[in-house]
This record gives sequence, C-alpha cells and structure tokens, in this order.
Amino acid sequence: MKKILLLGLLLIATGAFAQDAFLQKDNDEMEARAEVLTQRYNEELALTPKQMTLFQKKVEEFLIRAESIRMKTEGKNEMDALAELQIQEITEMNNVLTQPQMDLYKKMRPVMQPIGEVSSKDKM
Repeated sequence: MKKILLLGLLLIATGAFAQDAFLQKDNDEMEARAEVLTQRYNEELALTPKQMTLFQKKVEEFLIRAESIRMKTEGKNEMDALAELQIQEITEMNNVLTQPQMDLYKKMRPVMQPIGEVSSKDKM
C-alpha cells in the first residue's frame, strides 16, 4: 500500500513540475523582440531591474504563444485567440507591475503590440 501511495505522489509531483516544452525552446528572434519591446515599455514604465527581467520573460513567452496561434489559425478564429491571449498577458503582468505602471501598460499595450486586423476575405 505504501508503494502505491509513494508511486502516486511521485507521479503527481513529476506532473506538477513539468513545463510546456514549446515555451522552453530557445527562440532568438522572440527573445530579441521581447528585449526591444521591454526597452520601449521601460521608457514610460520606469521598471526596476527585477521587473525588467520578469517583464521581458513574460513578453517573450506571450510572443512565442502568439506566433504559435498565428501559425495554427487564421481569420476570425486567429483574432479571437490573439485577443484572449492579450487578456491573459495583461492579467499576468499584474504580478510584475505596480498599479500605476499597470494602468499605463494597459494604455500602451494596444499601441505597442496591436493584435492585427482580419481582412475582408477572412470575415466570410
């Protein structure tokens, strides 16, 4: 009985520490874009060094996820998925930014990282 319980706990612990392999891939292009975006945001947000690191990692993570959506979907479905992803990113930035920074970030985000547009042929 103890062996079964131990095995169950081991499986649960292993699953809890597993990470998304797609997000672990080294993507130099996304890392560079995240660095540039972080610098641009920092001009207005005045991030601390710790915030800079966390912010850049979050931006890179969501750039990778957005690219995945763009590769797998198109048209209205793509825009809906990207809009949902944007909401998730903004929500997660609450853990990185102070409230005044967050208010400014919410205003800057649509200008600095627009979702895009659905072409008229995609609407049909």
